[in-house]
Amino acid sequence: MNDVTNWKVPKWPFGLVYAVMLGLAYFLIMRAPQSAQHWEIAAACVAFGALLSLVPFYLDYRAMGKAIEVNALGAVTDKIIGLEKLVEQIETATNHLAVIQGTVQAETGKTTAAAKAIGDKMAEEGRQFSQFMMKVSDSEKATLRLEVEKLRRAEGEWLQVLVRVLDHIFALHTGAVRTGDQRFIEPTTNFQRACHETVRRLGVTPFTAEPDEPFDAERHQAAGKPELIPDGAIVAETIGAGYTFQGKLLRPALVRLRGAEAVPAKAEPTEPAGDELPL
Repeated sequence: MNDVTNWKVPKWPFGLVYAVMLGLAYFLIMRAPQSAQHWEIAAACVAFGALLSLVPFYLDYRAMGKAIEVNALGAVTDKIIGLEKLVEQIETATNHLAVIQGTVQAETGKTTAAAKAIGDKMAEEGRQFSQFMMKVSDSEKATLRLEVEKLRRAEGEWLQVLVRVLDHIFALHTGAVRTGDQRFIEPTTNFQRACHETVRRLGVTPFTAEPDEPFDAERHQAAGKPELIPDGAIVAETIGAGYTFQGKLLRPALVRLRGAEAVPAKAEPTEPAGDELPL
């Protein structure tokens, strides 16, 4: 684009004429102050000089407008030339695309036939593999089912043994507490605590009911199996500890209720036989 700032009309001649007009007006006013005609001529000189001083700015504005118009036309011409080049490139790309499309169409038939043959072969191999996996899966399922049953049976037996051992430890600790002798109470308490910490790592958690604790039918079992347990029954003491395994209740705690028939001190909770411990 052309630099429109260089297209300027010289302003000093117009300024000079304006200064001459002002001087003439001053001369007329100073030389003939009593004549109204001289005043009118002086005012006309000032107005003419002012108007003449605006002429170069108007000419600059006209020149700048023409320059901008010329530059805009040049930019449009450049864009038109660019569009013509773009059209040529599009035509060339279209010709290349037509050649490529012809080649692709020629090879499509061969590729489709080869792909169909490969697909049929893969489908047949997949069907044969599925049949083989079904046979293997049935055999493995039967084997795994047998192993799971063995593991569950072994786990149940292991839990029964562990619960019986813990029951004996609880009975030993209860007997020591009833003696009132600290020589027996302290070591049996520490021994029982150590055993409880060990079995907790295996997922077994022993628990007891505190004296004066409300009776909970889900976690407690009343000793002597009374026919009717009154509402608001209170636990007097725990006769046998209860156990949970991995958060599931194995056996409720055996408790004696306050006011119920006394239970012998050596009474132990009944152990479920066989696989009756819930897993």
